[in-house]
Amino acid sequence: MAQPSTRQELIEYCKRKLGAPVLEINVAAEQIDDLVDDAIQFFQERHFDGVYPTFYKYKVTQEDIDRGRGRGSSSPVGIATTEVTTSIVGTATTFTYEENSNYLQVPPNVIGVNKIFTFDGTNTITHNMFSVKYQLFLNDVYYWGSTELLSYAMTKTYLEDLDFLLNTQKQIRFNKRQDRLYLDIDWSSVTPNNYFIIDCYSTLDPNDYSRVWNDSFVKLYLTSLIKKQWGQNMMKFTGVKLPGGVELNGRQMYDDAQKEIDLLMEKMSNTYELPPLDMIG
Repeated sequence: MAQPSTRQELIEYCKRKLGAPVLEINVAAEQIDDLVDDAIQFFQERHFDGVYPTFYKYKVTQEDIDRGRGRGSSSPVGIATTEVTTSIVGTATTFTYEENSNYLQVPPNVIGVNKIFTFDGTNTITHNMFSVKYQLFLNDVYYWGSTELLSYAMTKTYLEDLDFLLNTQKQIRFNKRQDRLYLDIDWSSVTPNNYFIIDCYSTLDPNDYSRVWNDSFVKLYLTSLIKKQWGQNMMKFTGVKLPGGVELNGRQMYDDAQKEIDLLMEKMSNTYELPPLDMIG
């Protein structure tokens, strides 16, 4: 069908684009499965429709705090030690480095993290019923017309400035190949059973969202990958003449497929890929 909704339907669609069943596609099923995985991975990592913004909520435990504090706790845990030995002026010298395990293990479908939010109820400016915001609404805004909107907006802006200055953004480090979210924060100020809200990007699983199989880029890209693999398989028959004087040209098929892939790569960068954010400051 022209609109595949499963993995197998996508494979059959790409084979038909290459000439099946009129032509025999000389690519093994195992090779095609690998190419499907490569196409989906590229789609998820580069295409703006391959991910979606989401929020993950994580409940902090005492073990997380002890591991994050490391040397700052009475019984340090989670300290990784690395030693490097070299010769300096003929004397063997050893350098010892320690790295704290102040990270949270995140699911493998998370490929990017923007920032984290904390909900601990200790911020009296914007949280809980004793906050300035709540009291402002309770005592002033409740009575209609007692407070001008301009005064309210200016007060809110002032409170947000105080919140920004007194409660700095949490410093994080993340690499999608590690599946670790490092939190460079004061773990001694974190209490158990509070929550971290992680603002992140998660990949679309085609098994859960079947419309991924019908994505226009995935169909074109996978077709070109199969064509390239087909040409690579046929290159071993270069120069061999078949009955009737027909000669297979696997090199030409391989080169044509590579040109198609290069054009798709360029189209991905110019059309489908999210632009990098400018760094100001």
